[in-house]
Amino acid sequence: MSFTESNTVEQMILDAATRLGSVADGSVVREDPPVGWGGSLGEEFKPARWTYMAGTALRRQPGEVMVEPWVREALIAFNSEIAEQPDRADEVIYALRAILLSVQGDGLVRANENFMAWLRGEKTMPFGPNGEHVSVQLVDFTHPGQNRLTVVNQWTYQTGSVVKRFDVVFVVNGLPVVIGEAKTPTRSAVTWFDGAYQVNEIYEKEIPAMFVPNVFSFATEGKLLRYGSIRMPIDLWGPWRDDDNQDEGELRHVRATVESLMRPDVVLDILQNFTLFATDKKHRRIKVICRYQQYETTNKIVARVVAGYPKKGLIWHFQGSGKSLLMVFAAQKLRMHPQLGNPTVLIVVDRIDLDTQITATFNAADVANMVGVSDRKELQRLLGQDVRKVLITTIHKFGEGGGVLNDRKNIIVMVDEAHRTQEGDLGRKMREGLPNAFLFGLTGTPINRADRNTFWAFGAEEDTAGYMSRYSFQDSIRDKATLPLHFEAPTVKLKIDQAAIDEAYKVITDDLSEQDRDDLAKRAAKMAVLVKNPERVRAVVEHIVKHYQTKVEPNGFKAQAVCFDRECCVLYKAVMDEIAGPETSAIVMSSGQKDPPAWSVHMRDKDAEEKLLDRFRDPADPLKFVIVTSKLLTGFDAPILQAMYLDKPMRDHNLLQAICRVNRTFGQSKTHGLIVDYIGIFDDVAQALDFDEKAVQQVVSNIDELRQVLPVQIQKCLAFFPKVDRSVGGYEGLLEAQQCLPNNAVRDKFAGEYTVLGAIWEALSPDPCLGTYARDYRWLTQVYESVKPVSGNGKLLWHRLGAKTIELINENVHVEAVRDDIDTLVLDAEVLDSILKDANPEKKAREVEIKLIARLRKHAGNPKFKELGERLEKIRERHEQGLLNSLEFLKAILEIAKDTVEAEKQTDPEEEKDRALAALTELFNEVKTKHTHVIVERIVADIDAIVKQVRFDGWQTTTQGEREVQQALRRALLKYRLHTDQELFDKAYGYIRQYY
Repeated sequence: MSFTESNTVEQMILDAATRLGSVADGSVVREDPPVGWGGSLGEEFKPARWTYMAGTALRRQPGEVMVEPWVREALIAFNSEIAEQPDRADEVIYALRAILLSVQGDGLVRANENFMAWLRGEKTMPFGPNGEHVSVQLVDFTHPGQNRLTVVNQWTYQTGSVVKRFDVVFVVNGLPVVIGEAKTPTRSAVTWFDGAYQVNEIYEKEIPAMFVPNVFSFATEGKLLRYGSIRMPIDLWGPWRDDDNQDEGELRHVRATVESLMRPDVVLDILQNFTLFATDKKHRRIKVICRYQQYETTNKIVARVVAGYPKKGLIWHFQGSGKSLLMVFAAQKLRMHPQLGNPTVLIVVDRIDLDTQITATFNAADVANMVGVSDRKELQRLLGQDVRKVLITTIHKFGEGGGVLNDRKNIIVMVDEAHRTQEGDLGRKMREGLPNAFLFGLTGTPINRADRNTFWAFGAEEDTAGYMSRYSFQDSIRDKATLPLHFEAPTVKLKIDQAAIDEAYKVITDDLSEQDRDDLAKRAAKMAVLVKNPERVRAVVEHIVKHYQTKVEPNGFKAQAVCFDRECCVLYKAVMDEIAGPETSAIVMSSGQKDPPAWSVHMRDKDAEEKLLDRFRDPADPLKFVIVTSKLLTGFDAPILQAMYLDKPMRDHNLLQAICRVNRTFGQSKTHGLIVDYIGIFDDVAQALDFDEKAVQQVVSNIDELRQVLPVQIQKCLAFFPKVDRSVGGYEGLLEAQQCLPNNAVRDKFAGEYTVLGAIWEALSPDPCLGTYARDYRWLTQVYESVKPVSGNGKLLWHRLGAKTIELINENVHVEAVRDDIDTLVLDAEVLDSILKDANPEKKAREVEIKLIARLRKHAGNPKFKELGERLEKIRERHEQGLLNSLEFLKAILEIAKDTVEAEKQTDPEEEKDRALAALTELFNEVKTKHTHVIVERIVADIDAIVKQVRFDGWQTTTQGEREVQQALRRALLKYRLHTDQELFDKAYGYIRQYY
């Protein structure tokens, strides 16, 4: 029997889901019936279990999102006012239908937000006495088993001519709240990513109404499972783990994940308490759901408060892993919890102006009943009046007061960055003011074991190792919540020899008292003098600009320069303006009363500073660097930031917080954060990060390790081609290489090794060590591209080439080309007949296949050609499985070639023009430097217009045509003074030949 996605992964999900709710002895959990239970969904009070039903058996039409008879039953069961007059259920259903229809005008996120309000019981209808509005319940959250819980496979949905079939749908009271895509577990190039892509890029766009009631979706191929909410970028889809299931990679791990994530109480908990709608920086509405560590920790906090003991807890979640959202989820669930009697939740930050990432997150998420406490008097007034809201305040406001502010027991305090301000007087004053409050400390920085004060302040004796919850650096890297950090140390001549400075300083101050020695240090500022030496400043800045332009900017990322002090920031900026231009950098620093007048140009108020940082976050803005000394080193969130150029002595948690500004994820192209150390901090990483946590000392991986791994990985990839002569070009050489990758399984293994190699290459480039391996890497890249599925399947494994790799390939555009005579093959009957009689149809088929793949790739993104690519993939698979002999394989490929030629004739010329324009834009973005005109689009548009005026069909085959197009290209580049750049001209002309 063969293994398919339906009889393996899909069936496993159904089996795992329907087992949920059972206990070890086979019996089921019983609960007391809820007050007002009408019994129409079953007289006996039931456990929370999913019941299986085939999609074809549902009481719905293919064009309906809801199973309306079940929705009606739930409305009557959970609402006494509707039970009295059952026709009122229809009024609610009409309102729900209206939201489903609104998705076309309002967009999916807005429609989903409106539907979630109904699902959470936040909407009312005039069903009470005298038309009084009463809440309408669609779901029973208190007793999950009283809902109709159904898991369905092969659910079909149709709108117009579009028909889609979902593998698995979880339905609560007739509403499809979770959608799952199962992929085959037997082919490694097909991954969970393919399923997520299907949901995110196809289903949500083509049939958005199906996702209006959606809580979340998930995808799995039986090895990994990832889940995400509507319109969430796929790279943000995350894993789900619990204490009993930390591993993944096998079918049994996915089964355990399904049994944890898809428990009815968990799904309903996420719906009710862990779903947010927020406004992003571009003023777009987005939906946010919890990661597993946020879910787990929030529920631990709530459990502690409900139980009343222990009254504190220390939470260490690594920098960048979502502490701000964790606090939002916890605050909301605590405020809504029925057993807590309308509590007060205090969020305590340590920044005087309250302008923190946490405040911004709470504001963006529209948290109800939230108050930003502006001063000490307001804090005392709010607590004295017993206000029951979410209060955000600073720790300093407790220090300005004294005595008991409120002794109520249901006050919950969550303190951000607990390691910084909680050990001294401020922490004690807060405890005096709120003697019976629950205290939870959150930190993104691991706390030194020797520092007992912080553990005393928040660590409960009941917690192992002092932490109530711990989400480590390794956890965040494993889950791709944050990125690994790479470290580089430039030429030693640029560094300060700290040991020599210390030794010299010790000699000249040997006879002084401790106090005199400290005074001398302040006056002499010897370190500052050395750091600010003009020659050194210029050398460092020149290195920064060159490093950035070659290693960071080509990938579309930005950078932060951290200087010794504010004066140093100004010195850096002056040199950077001279080298890279004033528009590329900006200083962000605080002002002082005795600042030189010349510094005023760098000072901004809060609004202006935020606008500047929004520009920095914008990939299209020319602002590439922010220059800082103390600002933006904590709480600054800019995922586009990849590189930190560090020229300031730092240690311990201050250092760790600073370098973690670059560890945020940003699409698939950002593989790591990069620290470039000019001061020598990381000469001894363990000393710089002086924590007892051994795991933290591995937070920075030296770039030297990558240099050592590179040759090993090159050999791993070349080992797939043991006897291939890599000097042979053209399709003959390509055919020989492809013979070593005879089937999908081997091709996928090669792709996996090449993916690792590609990531190493991109991280190292343009390191001189790459020169030795460039020829081999280029050859491997061309083979990789030649066997990459033209259908686009396997998007996770078969990744896009990085910018540095594309640059390497573009340097060698004139690789021996394969003559493209597919038209002749499919249209000339005589030639076709001779091919079919060929003594070696296998070789001929491979030759035609290579030509065909090249042809199909010219039309990447066109659905017609994508479909032809999928046909080609299926034929190749059937041939590899022995279902087609060589002659049949050749005939089938020729049939696709014929259809390809026909499709090209029917292709919309406008579409081709758009593709030409897009290709040219891509070229200019690849090769642009600091000297390239910033308006790439205008350059491209000018070239496009001029070339179209002079070109004609078949111009590439005539000397006159080539000359006229070359002259037109020179004229277009002359306008922007780029006509002398021969490399740019050659690359642009190569693209024009291909696309025009």
